[in-house]
Amino acid sequence: MNRRLCVVGAGPAGLRAAEVAAGSGVAVSVFDAMPSAGRKFLVAGRGGLNLTNTDKDIESKYSGMPPDLRHGLLKDFGPEALRQWAEDLGVKTFEVASGRVYPQEMKSAPLLRRWIARLRSQGVEFHPRHKWTSVRAASGKWELEFQTPRGARFVEAEAVGFALGGGSWPQTGSDGSWQAVFRGLGMEVNPLVPANCGWEVAWPSQVIDEVAGQPLKNIRGSSGDATAYGELLITGYGLEGGVIYTLTPALRASPVLHLDLKPAFRLEELISRMPQAGRFHLHEAFERCRIQKAARAIMSSHPDSPAWQTPDKFAGAVKSLPIRLSGPRPIAEAISSAGGVAWNEVDENLMAGKLPGIFLAGEMLDWEAPTGGFLMQGCFSTGTRAGMAAAKYLRA
Repeated sequence: MNRRLCVVGAGPAGLRAAEVAAGSGVAVSVFDAMPSAGRKFLVAGRGGLNLTNTDKDIESKYSGMPPDLRHGLLKDFGPEALRQWAEDLGVKTFEVASGRVYPQEMKSAPLLRRWIARLRSQGVEFHPRHKWTSVRAASGKWELEFQTPRGARFVEAEAVGFALGGGSWPQTGSDGSWQAVFRGLGMEVNPLVPANCGWEVAWPSQVIDEVAGQPLKNIRGSSGDATAYGELLITGYGLEGGVIYTLTPALRASPVLHLDLKPAFRLEELISRMPQAGRFHLHEAFERCRIQKAARAIMSSHPDSPAWQTPDKFAGAVKSLPIRLSGPRPIAEAISSAGGVAWNEVDENLMAGKLPGIFLAGEMLDWEAPTGGFLMQGCFSTGTRAGMAAAKYLRA
C-alpha cells in the first residue's frame, strides 16, 4: 500500500495534521493503535472539553518551546482560529471569565464525530488497531511497520506525520513506547515526566483524618519565580489542582510549595487583626484571620507550628506556608507529560532534520503547558504546522 502521507496517531494533533494536509489535496491515511480515533480527546472532555484559552499572555504558557516557534505556531492557528474551526464544524463555543473556551454542549464526542465525518469527506482513510513499531527508509520513501490483530503490516509513504502523544493516560494509547524507536534512529529524546499532576505530601494523620477531600480555596501558590492563583484539593496522598499543576515545572527543580492562604490581605493587615498583648492563642488567630478549616488542619499539624506563637510569625506563615513535597504522582495518572523529542532535532516546520519527510506534532515534542485550554491549543497548533509543512514538502 502506498499513500503520500501517513499520520500515525489519531489524537487532536494527528487529526489536525491530517485535516490540513488533506485540505491541500494530499492523500492521507491515519493509523492508530486503539480501536477508534481520539480516545484521549474523549477522556479530556468528560468534565467539559476545554478547547483553548484567550489569555492575552498565552505564549508564556508553553514551557520548553522556543519563543520564536511558539509565536509562529499561535499566529498560524491560535485561539480565535480554533474557535472558528469549531464553528465551521457546527459546534458553537463560549468563553468564561478565566479565558477558557468550551463547546456549548461541554462534550467532546459530538465535536469528534463531526470532525471524523469531515475528514472522511476529504478522503482521509482510517486504520484502527495498528500499533506502530518501526520506520525505515526504503527506495526514497518511508516504510512503516505496524502490529495488527492479523499480524505485522508494512506501509510505504512519501511523508509521515507522527503524533503519538506523551506518556500520560496510557490506557488511551499514549504510552510513550515510541521513545526507544526514535532514540534508535539517532534522535535526542528527553525522558517523559509527569506534568499537570498531583504531588505527594507526607501528611500527618490529623490532616488525612480531618480534611482529606476538602479544597483550599482562593489561595496563591509559588515556587521560585512562578506563581499561580486558584484552588487545591487535599488528598490522602498529597495535593491536586490547578495551582500545583501550573507550578509543576518549577517544583521539579525545588519541590517546596509556598502557599499564601490570604492573598487578598497584606502581611500588616493580618498582624493588625490579632491582639498585640497577652498570651497568643492559635485558635483565636485562626478565627481572627478567618482561616478556612482545611488550612487550619495543615497549619496546626505543621512541623514549624511551634515557631508561630506571635502575631507576626503566625501572619508570616499564613502568607507563605511551606509545604514540602515528596514527588509527583506517577506519569500514568498525570493529565499530560513533559519531555519528548528535543527541539534541536526538528526545524521550524517540525520536520526531523535527520529524517527528511518525517514530521512531529503534539506531546511527542518537548513542551508542556498548564491545563485551561493551553494543552489542547498546543496540540492543534503543532498539528496545523506539521500538516502544512508535510503538504508543502510533498508538493516540492
